[in-house]
Amino acid sequence: MFNPDPAQHRGPRDNLTFEGIALTPDGRSAWLSMENALIQDGPVPTTGAPGGPCRFTQIDLETGQTTRQIAYVPDAIPLRPLIPGSYADNGVSEVLMLDAHRMLVLERAYATGAGNSLRLYEIDTRAASDVLGIDTLAPGNHQPVAKTLVADFAALGLSRLDNTEGMCWGPPLPNGNRMLVVVSDDNFNPLQVTQFAAFEYIDRP
Repeated sequence: MFNPDPAQHRGPRDNLTFEGIALTPDGRSAWLSMENALIQDGPVPTTGAPGGPCRFTQIDLETGQTTRQIAYVPDAIPLRPLIPGSYADNGVSEVLMLDAHRMLVLERAYATGAGNSLRLYEIDTRAASDVLGIDTLAPGNHQPVAKTLVADFAALGLSRLDNTEGMCWGPPLPNGNRMLVVVSDDNFNPLQVTQFAAFEYIDRP
């Protein structure tokens, strides 16, 4: 299903394929996240509507076989470009396991002249239907995973937001809480920055 086939209006869009990867705590499997929906599954996000469902696929690392797949719906683009009609996007840039089943999902958006938006969500991979055997995702034939907003990076006091695409756990903090580390990609662009930022992560009870 991940082979590009634009002539048949199927498969991933250019540069909107696998973008995030997360290992489960036991090291036995990995989740691969798509940045946006497959062509047959729905549209990319716009400033007025969320995108079609992104497929998150679980892989058994010993056998290399897919074991499960869920659907995740990215937000509408939260920023409007300063020049109407110019470039803007939103998609999933990274995922990270909280435990065996819960996952953090980072949505990264950009709008020309307005800059970047970063939103961090929590999901439970068990709270969605398995879509591995569904050829085309459509309303009514699957249950997308529910998501809970953890943080809007615009409120976290960073001097600027950029193209954040990496996320991992750092060493435990002295109080026992986790350290969450994120990094942005400057795209070899002198107007952008490679920025590492670390936060104290307080899990929900």
